[in-house]
Amino acid sequence: MTFTQAAFGADTLLKKTLLVIAGTVLIAIAAKVQVPFWPVPVTLQTLAILFVALSFGARLGAVTVLAYLAQGFAGLPVFASLVGPAAFVGPTAGFLVGFVLMAWVAGLAAGKGVVTMAGAAILGGALLYIPGLAWPMFGAEMLGIEGKWVGSSWASIWQYWLSPFILADITKAILAAALVAGGMKLARKS
Repeated sequence: MTFTQAAFGADTLLKKTLLVIAGTVLIAIAAKVQVPFWPVPVTLQTLAILFVALSFGARLGAVTVLAYLAQGFAGLPVFASLVGPAAFVGPTAGFLVGFVLMAWVAGLAAGKGVVTMAGAAILGGALLYIPGLAWPMFGAEMLGIEGKWVGSSWASIWQYWLSPFILADITKAILAAALVAGGMKLARKS
């Protein structure tokens, strides 16, 4: 049983639709809470995505992230920086795509206890780096996209795109799991 099922009862199409809308709003707000950093800002976006995935489950969590990405692609100002289709060719494009994988993997552990959820959230966060780092290293260059971040070396990727974020991402994964587990305990008592 997921947190949303414990809190709101059986899933209906209306409840799922409202959860997706609420989830996209939460992720969009979290994306705006950021610490400026180059080339990618540190945001609460991953915390919100992990919270949504661990609360909703794998399928609904991934659908929520896909809806969020569709909103951003359509031009709604939901992303941390770029707006519209430009966000899907900029430096964060790989991370945007990776959010779906992260939500799916973390959501597989929804409702399975705080340790399992934290482990799945950390794994999902680690998997986020595969498309996130592949894009500036290879993807953009193969498509002929220009930018000083394109074709970055492994040393540059490690220094600017990975090492500064590892501790924060692990912390956000553990926090998301703890929040969902705590919410489930409260929902079960009600």
